[in-house]
Amino acid sequence: MASLPAETILPHDRDAILIGRVWVEAVAGPVPVLVREGRCLDISALAPTTSRLLERPDLPASLRGDFPDLGPLQHFLDGAVAEACDRLLAPCDLQVIKAAGVTFAASMIERVVEEQARGDPARAEALRARLEPVLGGSLRGLEPGSEKAAEVKRVLSEMGLWSQYLEVGIGPDAEVFTKAPVLSAVGCGARVGLHPASHWNNPEPELVLAVTREG
Repeated sequence: MASLPAETILPHDRDAILIGRVWVEAVAGPVPVLVREGRCLDISALAPTTSRLLERPDLPASLRGDFPDLGPLQHFLDGAVAEACDRLLAPCDLQVIKAAGVTFAASMIERVVEEQARGDPARAEALRARLEPVLGGSLRGLEPGSEKAAEVKRVLSEMGLWSQYLEVGIGPDAEVFTKAPVLSAVGCGARVGLHPASHWNNPEPELVLAVTREG
C-alpha cells in the first residue's frame, strides 16, 4: 500500500503553526514535533506530551526557535505503512477526544437515510426520493431548536424516519459526548480495521479544536 504524499495533508496557509507527534524508533517512543517547511522538528524539550505543550501560555513564541531535525514529514508518512519504524501518530495524546453534536442539516438527513437503508444503495435512493417532495428546500437556513426545525422533525417522525440524529442536528439542546479515550486515535496513514461487510460510507466535514484545561 502506497503512502500519502506529504503535501496532501499540509494546509495551504504557510503561516500555520503545525504541531503533532511521531514515533521515533531510535528512542522507542513518541516525540512531539513541530512541522516546519515539510520537516519534523523535535520539540520535546518544551514539553514531553502535546497535552502539556498546549498548556504553555507562550506556545507560539516558544516555537520560533531552532529544534533538532528528525527528518522530512514524508519519511514518517512512509513509515505509517510499515508500522514497524518511524511513523506519524495522532497529534493528541493525553486528551480525551470529545465530539459535539453539531450536524449540518443536509448531512443529518443523509445520516437518517444511511440508518434506514442499512447499506442498501437502492433503498437509500428510494428514501431520498421520498424525502425530497416533503422537505424540498426546507433544510436551507434551518435553525436548530426553531419552530421550523420542530416541524421538520415532526414530519420525519410521522414518516417513520425518526432518528437520534434529528435530536442532535435540529433539536433544541447541544450534545457533547466522549468519542474516544486517551491514546486510542491512530496517526495519518495508519492501517485501521473495518468490518469485512462494510461498504457504506457517509463522509462529512469536521472542525477539530484542541481544548486546554482552561477551556
